[in-house]
Amino acid sequence: MSLIKQIFKIQSDEEFTQIALQVFHLQYNENKIYRKFCDLLNIKTTEITSIEKIPFLPIELFKTDQVITGEFNPAQTFLSSGTTGQNQSKHLVKDLKVYEESFVKGFNQFYGEISDYCFLALLPSYMEREGSSLIYMTEYLVKHSKNSLSGFYLDEYDKLIQTIQQLKKTNQKIILLGVSFALLDFAEKHQVDLSDVIIMETGGMKGRRKELTRAELHQIYKDSFNVTAIHSEYGMTELLSQAYSFREGVYQSPKWMKILIRDINDPFTFLPTEKTGGVNVIDLANIDSCAFISTQDLGKKNNDNTFEILGRFDNSDLRGCNLLIS
Repeated sequence: MSLIKQIFKIQSDEEFTQIALQVFHLQYNENKIYRKFCDLLNIKTTEITSIEKIPFLPIELFKTDQVITGEFNPAQTFLSSGTTGQNQSKHLVKDLKVYEESFVKGFNQFYGEISDYCFLALLPSYMEREGSSLIYMTEYLVKHSKNSLSGFYLDEYDKLIQTIQQLKKTNQKIILLGVSFALLDFAEKHQVDLSDVIIMETGGMKGRRKELTRAELHQIYKDSFNVTAIHSEYGMTELLSQAYSFREGVYQSPKWMKILIRDINDPFTFLPTEKTGGVNVIDLANIDSCAFISTQDLGKKNNDNTFEILGRFDNSDLRGCNLLIS
């Protein structure tokens, strides 16, 4: 069985660790940037016997280098949103089927079959640029939803409301996926009963509106849309997997993705649950890039293996998919 097939069949922590160590050795041997980083740390590969000992590549290197494992012509290059004057992160994807399998299996794990839902998207800032992994995923969800009303609704709020009302008459399951500022615009202009709709925000105020905490933002949504909880998606350009939150920004990862929390002052030390630190991500679906990434997010792990994103390092760039703070 190929390594990528093994990755998507992981069922236990033991399997995760075993495959993560295989991926580490593969990427150390075949990823020039990752190997150079490990060598600068004087890493001895024979001493890497647990995921806590694996070096995590700083996410900033995706802005300056081609972070790839092996040699290939990319099928797709995903670009971070960034802001004017900033370098964009570039994720060179060897095989889009791997990305598709990751987000489909991840969605299935937490929500069930894609075909059971109608997907309505409010993602104007992402529609305005090329190379968005979020748009690629959403277009796939829309296409495979098997519902003719699935689609993108920019700022067509009246049409969106009419569509939702039409769908509710047939008891159709609905997911309204939106960038934060677009959902906020919608909420401020329309008070509408969306109590039967899953509202999923992807982050990304990106300077378009006054920054709000996650709690403040979600409360506005709840009040305007008559819902008790707001769902969230945690992903980024440099990854091929997403974590999902069903409430209050508490996230769960798919089985091939893990979060570790590093000490802010000692990045090679990991913290216990309920302690705040830097977020490190293991995304084994990132087999053709780098699966071990040190992000600029601040967060904590909970005792039940969920995690929360609590903010970002002060000197880090604004990011589209995980900007919200709580």
